[in-house]
Amino acid sequence: MSEHPRHLTRALIHLGRLTRNLRQLQAEAGDTPLWPAIKANAYGHGAEIVARHLVDIGYQTLCVAHAPEAIALLDAGVRARFLLLSATLTEHAEAIVRHQLEPAVCTVEMLDALAAAAAKGGQRVAVHLKVDTGMGRIGVRPEDTTAYLDRCRASPCIRVAGLMSHLARADEADKAFSQEQIRRFREVVEATRGYGIEHYHLANSAGIFDLPQARFDAARPGISIYGLAPSATMHNPRVADLEPVMELESAVTFLKEVPAGTGLSYGHAFHTVRPSLIATLPIGYGDGLRRGLSNRLQVLVRGTRCRQVGRITMDQTLVDVTPLRGRVRLGDRVVLIGAQGEDAIRADELARILDTINYEVVTGIAERVPRVPMHE
Repeated sequence: MSEHPRHLTRALIHLGRLTRNLRQLQAEAGDTPLWPAIKANAYGHGAEIVARHLVDIGYQTLCVAHAPEAIALLDAGVRARFLLLSATLTEHAEAIVRHQLEPAVCTVEMLDALAAAAAKGGQRVAVHLKVDTGMGRIGVRPEDTTAYLDRCRASPCIRVAGLMSHLARADEADKAFSQEQIRRFREVVEATRGYGIEHYHLANSAGIFDLPQARFDAARPGISIYGLAPSATMHNPRVADLEPVMELESAVTFLKEVPAGTGLSYGHAFHTVRPSLIATLPIGYGDGLRRGLSNRLQVLVRGTRCRQVGRITMDQTLVDVTPLRGRVRLGDRVVLIGAQGEDAIRADELARILDTINYEVVTGIAERVPRVPMHE
């Protein structure tokens, strides 16, 4: 029996590149342990594929956003320590304790719910106290940290495994605010040394590269492990050595010759100006190829840049392959992110067109696009 057909659009996940990126990050971080972030489906790269590989190469602590992300990986057989980075509500307390997850905590309500769930199950739960040093999302105020830790200490079912914060502007050229955050965090560290906290952690990808003072006892790299720079304004030139882990490719499923003046796709937002050869690809905004890229995107076909034309639709998009007339064929692979021949298109290029960041481009690749692990 033949296997079920797979979507002709796919994301290739190059695990050798992932390994090399982590080696580079570890060299930057020195002896500071790395706790890679694999939230949001590993930034769109496929959480299970990435998590299994990270565990295989020796990483034991992985960061996700929410409890369901960690539980799905545990159910899939990934054996790791999972740190939950986002605040959650008391309804998740029992599941967190049952699965031995380590949540970031910053409310009394959540702390009490975790303590109650742990006591009920005869367990202890490890938590990481989140302190807001300037990010402004979640966290206790620095001046309230010791009072919160006293409440943790009062419960025999709570173990403070870490104290953490997050850098808000580390990827900017001006590091003044980041230095102020590091100063505030260091003050909290010094004020809490007597509480037996196991790990103090602050640095993200940008912090690892540009702010060695932010590394403390552990660092949480995210976008950089996938070979993408946190921003274009990083100080450390070695950011350019990162290798993009994902390539996004599709295929030519239809070819048609059309005369000059032909309107294409919804609304006829594009008309040909010459007799043209138009290719159809089975990828659209339902796959994460944003509609805002319409008539502004280039793709690689047979190593040649070709213009996307007409409005991108839910499941299909059109490409002008007139320069390849006589050479392009049905089934030809088309690269939207990645390399083909001597040219390459990076997620940053799509991000510039959309006036967004590379994070959003890769995390936006839809679940229906299969992630295919590539072992080099």
